[in-house]
Amino acid sequence: MKNQFILILLVAGLLVSCNQEQKNNKTSETITDGSILPFPEPTSASTTGKTLADSKHTWRTAENHLPKDAPNIVIFMTDDAGFSNPSTFGGPVHMPTMTRLAESGITYNAFHTTAMCSPTRASLLTGRNHHRVGAGQIAELASDWDGYIGKIPKTTATFAQVLSDYGYNTSAFGKWHNTPITDITKLGPFDRYPTGLGFDYFYGFLAGETSQYEPVLFENTNPIEAPHGPKYHLTEDMAEKAIEWMRTSKTLEPEKPFFVYFTPGAVHGPFHIFKEWADKYDGKFDEGWEVLRTMTFEKQKELGWIPEDATLNPLAETMQKWSDIPASQQEFQTRLMEIYAGFLEHTDVQYGKIVDELERQGELDNTLIIYINSDNGPSAEGINGTISELLAQNAMPSTIEQQIEILNKDYGGMEALGGPTLDAMYHHGWAYAGASPFQGTKLVAGHFGGTRTPLVISWPNKIKPDGKVRSQFHHVNDIAATIYDVLDITAPKTVNGIEQQPLDGVSMAYTFDQPDAKPADKTQYFEIFGSLGIYHDGWYAGVAGPRQPWSAALVDLANWDPSKDTWELYNLNEDYSQSKDLAALHPEKLVELKNLFDQEATDNHVYPIGASFYTVFMHPELLPSSTLKEWSFYEGQDRIPEAMAPKFVSGRSTLAVIDAEIGKNAEGVLFALGGISSGFTVYMDKGYLKTEYNAMTLNRFKASSKSPLPTGKVQIEVRTQYDSKARLAPATVTLRVNGKEVGQMRMDRSVPGGHTASETFDVGADLGSPVALDYFDRAPFRFNGKIQKINIKYIN
Repeated sequence: MKNQFILILLVAGLLVSCNQEQKNNKTSETITDGSILPFPEPTSASTTGKTLADSKHTWRTAENHLPKDAPNIVIFMTDDAGFSNPSTFGGPVHMPTMTRLAESGITYNAFHTTAMCSPTRASLLTGRNHHRVGAGQIAELASDWDGYIGKIPKTTATFAQVLSDYGYNTSAFGKWHNTPITDITKLGPFDRYPTGLGFDYFYGFLAGETSQYEPVLFENTNPIEAPHGPKYHLTEDMAEKAIEWMRTSKTLEPEKPFFVYFTPGAVHGPFHIFKEWADKYDGKFDEGWEVLRTMTFEKQKELGWIPEDATLNPLAETMQKWSDIPASQQEFQTRLMEIYAGFLEHTDVQYGKIVDELERQGELDNTLIIYINSDNGPSAEGINGTISELLAQNAMPSTIEQQIEILNKDYGGMEALGGPTLDAMYHHGWAYAGASPFQGTKLVAGHFGGTRTPLVISWPNKIKPDGKVRSQFHHVNDIAATIYDVLDITAPKTVNGIEQQPLDGVSMAYTFDQPDAKPADKTQYFEIFGSLGIYHDGWYAGVAGPRQPWSAALVDLANWDPSKDTWELYNLNEDYSQSKDLAALHPEKLVELKNLFDQEATDNHVYPIGASFYTVFMHPELLPSSTLKEWSFYEGQDRIPEAMAPKFVSGRSTLAVIDAEIGKNAEGVLFALGGISSGFTVYMDKGYLKTEYNAMTLNRFKASSKSPLPTGKVQIEVRTQYDSKARLAPATVTLRVNGKEVGQMRMDRSVPGGHTASETFDVGADLGSPVALDYFDRAPFRFNGKIQKINIKYIN
């Protein structure tokens, strides 16, 4: 009886399995409306007999799921540019490509981002709100709350993936910054690299920033080295690669449209541009940022870019005024803005090369070009202007006088700014000027200075220019819905067997030929680092947040209660620039919008407010990084992200033991972490053992053996012993060879957080930009001996 029962269960299970398989087969064969992707594989077109003589062969062909005239699609998006930077719309920076596309297309002056780079990019690519796709902040600061996990979920396929399934060739060039930091090794996994999220080809960098001269590059999933040379610039390189890819696409598969996602990472810091581009703006900013804001504001009105009744918000009270800048520092501050302006113009010109190529190919008229001025507002994170951009992120105190002294003494003066030896960034006042007429900058989600950016759309075959500005309230999550709309694609319900979340964005296509159309029914929330807002039906309520990006002060999270933050209220139908806070006059409207924010925040995994601070400020030990306390490295191992390597930062004492074989006049890097702005390196030079701890450019602590090392097999010990685990803790670095001390140095202070955003740990060379100026001209300065093994471990 028992055996019969088991047999019945087995037969029943088999029948269920067969029925399910038949159901799946039926689904894959019959569902071709795009609700389930990828589309079913085409069935055979041949007739099969028992022999070739009674069989007929015909190649199967895939069904075309796109409209006959499906356009190519190109998206340009600059990084950290300001609403009021482009000359196209009244700003001081010449941007010929933006102007060209605006004149052949249409423009929008109420388009919004999230106020931060990774969240904006994730929202753009998926068509969902940024917390819904785990991008409440950059991936480096991820935590385990759903809205902050730092991983785009499989339930929110990118529109690149959908376009690929529909038959587009797809490519991405530039900054990605949506791959978990722990995945960026040669082990992967690679499913959240661009090529795992819908792009056939990727050329660019995965981090938040990189050097324009010595970038940490990837091609698809492979780390590659950029050409070193005085004429190399990353943004130019990527434009050339994009043109090559477009040509290949049209040569080999001319029947297929292509999608190019070109988001180069310029003009995010560090500011790197050739001198001749910065020199174009020589003397143009000598009157300071307040004068620049006023001049730009007047020009914006003159061009009709902003409403005639718009108000110019005053400079924030906590910001430094131009009149407070000593005369001895003004040349430094204006040069930084000249470099930024040259960098931005140069970036726009690279976009122009791609547009020119489209025209050469005869594809320009049927290419939908979406030019997003920036992924967020202009960055005030240079605080008071700097030669070393990440000083602010590490909260390392310095003075402008100190930086100018170092600039003149070690780098040859102002000529070095914008070059490869420094990671320069401008004063927060220039950023605020770039956000005119709004309040706020990048990282402020409650004010439009952080979120509002010009948008230009050009598609000559379908969109006719009319010279009228579109002012409907839209968001970066609307781009995916717009693309689906013009291609008559219904957002898929299932992708690769995974049920999809609905889009949060709405199509903007209704505005293409109706500049004054009633805005789409749109509710949109914002939140970054506790700065938040909610838009609905012409009203906006928001909170500036607990931190000001232009302030170096650390956030007092222990005493911060988000429920006690002050909310502001604006009627955008009457107040374009958020200049009149109506919270006291309309308390009932404020309550309504606060309740609406609560609904949106709950639905989109925004809570808990402040989650983006949790790892970086409250529990840095929980930041995504390697859990190892000891490593064994071997020759040739390189491009290991800083997060996955030993940390040579405040309080982490280390012992590195290097087993090597050296010859006479040995030279080259044994191991290095970081780059030209900050890092730690151990190397040989003319037989001498040397080390340098580069503390954010301001301090370069060095040690050397007193004599050349003996040839043959040696064991080198490098002990870094911190005085304490405090921030900026001093340390002593001791060098030993075969058990004997040969050199020592004292570090007055150390880097507390991280040395760089994209540079890596390398064995036997210093890839990317070099840590030490002493071998800058010899980089990557490969070791000419043999490294058997390097063991590094924490010793406290």
